[in-house]
Amino acid sequence: MSKPSTATTSTEPGDAPLRKADLAAGQLVLRKRGAGGAVLPNKQRVNLFLDGAVVEHFKAKAGARGYQTLINEALKQAIQAETLEGVVRKAIREELRRA
Repeated sequence: MSKPSTATTSTEPGDAPLRKADLAAGQLVLRKRGAGGAVLPNKQRVNLFLDGAVVEHFKAKAGARGYQTLINEALKQAIQAETLEGVVRKAIREELRRA
């Protein structure tokens, strides 16, 4: 039984075939896919200390969804807002130079 399996986890090019050794070693990772079938980027595990009030706020808002997911979304929105703010500031500076 040392022959590798020919079954694959998807039809995406570059995906390695699934082997019994992978299952035995616990290396099988189920990846989330978007609507178009593209593999979504993996998350990274971190240890993070937050204020109790912050955790309680997100737990109260989360319900069944999971408070860590809400914290992740809030951080993404902060990054996007920061990026948007930078773009707007740059555009305003350029317009002020022209005037």
